[in-house]
Amino acid sequence: MRKQDAGASPEFRIVETDECQKKIGLLASVDAQFIQRKLLDYVYLQLRKVPVFGLNIKKLKGYVPETCRYQIGRFRIFYLIDSTEKIVSILSVDHRRDPYK
Repeated sequence: MRKQDAGASPEFRIVETDECQKKIGLLASVDAQFIQRKLLDYVYLQLRKVPVFGLNIKKLKGYVPETCRYQIGRFRIFYLIDSTEKIVSILSVDHRRDPYK
């Protein structure tokens, strides 16, 4: 897993996996720009402070390890939280119709 810090953080540190970067790269240019803008302007700010609570956040049932999802329009961001190390690992970005199959 390649780590990419999305910025300095007094709370949780944000890390993107290779899978996440690959999926963003495969999106249409407009969608990729939309996702990148939302990640930087909203998602990372919220996840750094409180990664388990918010209107767009849902803890998924039946996933091991515990996985959360963040809804951004028609896309879903899936991530893990390591509370002891204070790291949020962004696993994947998927269109809402794809990830639950």
